[in-house]
Amino acid sequence: MPTFEITTASAADIDMLGEWAHAEGWNPGRTDSHAFFATDPRGFLIGRLDGEPVSSVSVIRYGSDFGFLGFYLTRPELRGQGYGTQVWHAGMNRLAGRNVGLDGVVAQQSNYRKSGFRPVWTNMRWVGLPPADITAPPGVSLVDARSLPFDRLAVFDRRYFPAERDSFLAPWIAAPMRTALAAVAEGEVQGFAVLRPCRTSSRIGPLHATSPEVAAALVSALSATDPETEIAVDVPDINPAAVRLAEQLGLTPSFETARMYTGPSPDVDHSGLFGITSLELG
Repeated sequence: MPTFEITTASAADIDMLGEWAHAEGWNPGRTDSHAFFATDPRGFLIGRLDGEPVSSVSVIRYGSDFGFLGFYLTRPELRGQGYGTQVWHAGMNRLAGRNVGLDGVVAQQSNYRKSGFRPVWTNMRWVGLPPADITAPPGVSLVDARSLPFDRLAVFDRRYFPAERDSFLAPWIAAPMRTALAAVAEGEVQGFAVLRPCRTSSRIGPLHATSPEVAAALVSALSATDPETEIAVDVPDINPAAVRLAEQLGLTPSFETARMYTGPSPDVDHSGLFGITSLELG
């Protein structure tokens, strides 16, 4: 009789999850695993059938009361046999007592509702080649984000995310093959964005800014670093200015998810949220 067990993932397993996500059309970043594993090494669960990985979920703890669920996957040929459900329950047990968020694909949203998740907004992935000559507003400079004191970036990021996530953010901006820019005016951070290469288009996330003009300048500058490659941004419709900006930049909608929570929608500054960071870790 086959043996099914759930184990904590290894670093190699997380690289494998990136390939699984690619097969689903999610277009993960090529070096995302550098930040993922550092954030919560015990937060990635693998279901193994006779020792072979067949299902997964990531259940990342942030702070004392927030969690984020992602990488909910089962190998296609083994779906419908309960392996994903068992991993799901193990993951939710790890996040018991926390408000849990996820970005759910359309096909799974009804199942997430049955598990107590409530949709709050829709993310639409916008893809294309934006203009490469958009300048920053007067008085705003774009600088390498890694040149700034990290605590300034972390404080700015916290305005747009439900919990402190320093253990994620530091490796996220420092991972290989990516560019991180900050918009600064009179010594204050006005915007922050990271570009990372993916299997197809490069993705920008996070994209946080105090105005659409700052966000546009960040997108333009990041796109200009590789002008032949399309960029993609997962834009939350809870910020109408972000949707308008994606349209103005000439991007095209391509892929939809829903941000869902088990508890109240966290109190963050949606007006400055122009692009979420990651479908897997929030």
